[in-house]
Amino acid sequence: MRAILTPCLQRDLGLVLFRPGGDLLPMFTAGRVLISNEPEFMKHLPAGALADAAQTLADDPALTGFFTDERVIAAAGHVDGLESWLEQRAAGCQWSTNDFHMTEMTFRRYDHGSVRLCWHHDHKFQGLAMEKLGEIAFHNLADWILDTVRSAFMLPADRQISLPELTCWAMLKNVVQATPEWSARKILKMPEPEPIKSVMRESTIEPFVSATAVLVEQAKPVLALAIDPEPPESFMLIPKRRRWTNEHYTQWVKAQPCGGCGSPADDPHHITGHALGGMATKPHDLFTIPLCRRCHDELHRDTAAFEGKHGSQLEMMVRTIDRALALGVISTGKSK
Repeated sequence: MRAILTPCLQRDLGLVLFRPGGDLLPMFTAGRVLISNEPEFMKHLPAGALADAAQTLADDPALTGFFTDERVIAAAGHVDGLESWLEQRAAGCQWSTNDFHMTEMTFRRYDHGSVRLCWHHDHKFQGLAMEKLGEIAFHNLADWILDTVRSAFMLPADRQISLPELTCWAMLKNVVQATPEWSARKILKMPEPEPIKSVMRESTIEPFVSATAVLVEQAKPVLALAIDPEPPESFMLIPKRRRWTNEHYTQWVKAQPCGGCGSPADDPHHITGHALGGMATKPHDLFTIPLCRRCHDELHRDTAAFEGKHGSQLEMMVRTIDRALALGVISTGKSK
């Protein structure tokens, strides 16, 4: 049970008084209660009981466009995934009235979401546009997306998803372009742009950078691979090797923890030995591992001793590439 209450301060006595009314008294009979400041998006609501909500972001009208964006819905698992989630979460018909209900259930897709209804109400609402049905469908959609975010980050079931966590998930799923401008500015701590006055010179207008565009730029993968199954060199009897280089990937590698001691890395070390690379040339930049300066010097001083102490360079390389693939650092580019 949640409620908005207006406090009455008694500063001389150091007391705060509330008048919840008879309907809200059960809130105070179970022991301690949680007190929180009123969120900005609730300031227009009257004092009294609030509807139970698993995630507060689902109640924020400013995020409606994000939750109903087709790209976000597809990233979460499409409407089919929403209906599978509802089948596990929704007990019975979601049209909560004292009307007659049948035991057989089905799903009715409404706007961008879906509602679990019994056969009776599904037939009753056939072809009708109803505001309440749309509200149920939207809350199902928003709760499902937020629960998908919670599952993706392996958070507890009762965890409230924050705006930074929602934005992080959108970046990982490559749908950050659907993020509202106001939330992107809040995440990046960018000030609100000054409003353009009705009467002013065009030369005095100062362009401002879109915060959403900044997030989209930061969410771009470090490396995108394009696969060519029939390169010209593959038809040559003795093809000339070309060393593959990518400065963006090596920059990412050196920013990872050291593969030897786990300290912050200083260098992207190219694998030595193991038949990698050509005559007097380094291996491809893909065959690199992060090493701190101390471990890097130790490896070049005695490679066998280093691998005996920390493990094979090949194992470190596979772990580095696996991490890059899992984090989206390496992504599939446009095939030829």
